[in-house]
Amino acid sequence: MVSLNFKDAIATSPFIFTLGVAGDSGSGKTTFTNAIRQIFGDDLVSTITLDDYHCYDREERKTRKITPLDPEANRLERLEADLLTLKKGEAILKPVYNHRTGHFHPPVRFTPKKILILEGLHTFFTPILRENLDFTLFVDPDPEVKREWKIKRDVEVRGYKETEVIDELAEREKDYQDFIAPQRRYADAIIRISYSRYGEALGLERNIYQVTLLQSKLLRSVQDIDLSIDLLSLLSVSERDFLLEFRRQHINGRMYGALTFDGELNHALIRKLEKNVERQTGIQPIDIYAHREYVVAGEITQLILAWRIINRRIYIEQE
Repeated sequence: MVSLNFKDAIATSPFIFTLGVAGDSGSGKTTFTNAIRQIFGDDLVSTITLDDYHCYDREERKTRKITPLDPEANRLERLEADLLTLKKGEAILKPVYNHRTGHFHPPVRFTPKKILILEGLHTFFTPILRENLDFTLFVDPDPEVKREWKIKRDVEVRGYKETEVIDELAEREKDYQDFIAPQRRYADAIIRISYSRYGEALGLERNIYQVTLLQSKLLRSVQDIDLSIDLLSLLSVSERDFLLEFRRQHINGRMYGALTFDGELNHALIRKLEKNVERQTGIQPIDIYAHREYVVAGEITQLILAWRIINRRIYIEQE
């Protein structure tokens, strides 16, 4: 039975729950764990960006002609050691990489909170990393979408020129296929993002994409799980284009259930999902998309993924 004060149970538990998110730079890794951050809050959730574990700064990488996607350009052994320490609830001295300048800053003291998110290129690249992650997510946008996102982010946020980003994307592709993409086989869940079938321009204009959440079989769920979708409400209150599809897919010899959303759904449907998560976890209020008439596919996926992660944490608590 789920504790009526599950959030409080996490706060008082000595256990550090680790969530690993892998994918290419600019693929939206942070976006799809936003629901977890909003549900549990800054007091319980901390994040490590694996870019801090680069070996070389930007200029050194250019001189050595190595991309950050190459494992040799990263301190993976230090990351492994730090993760083992953090799992014990102990603080580390974490390196710091500044994307704006491309240089390292002095290390800082980092103390894990009860939910620790690791985001980066090689998050579950090694056996030690995989063994010490409680849930793994791989974010896998289509190449065209990833290209658009990375150019926008690196130019607007990190100070690159557009030509620099385009050149870098070409240089990185082989390393992506060799070192990053193979991590998909170790993921509990995979998120794929493509342009909406209702119009490619809707992506940048209104954040409307087609999003597929692929999940491995849930071996155990908490009692009375109910994340059912009310088709009557779906059909009666929605006045915008949407798509909902489920398929089974084999990836690297594993079977996944693939749930695809596209377009926009009325917030009333999402509010029912939020209420169900509230009832099943005792965490209140969960109202991530308050004051919104419609939500997009990526936001729906965030909430469903958050429930899957919460379910894993509840299972660990019960064990």
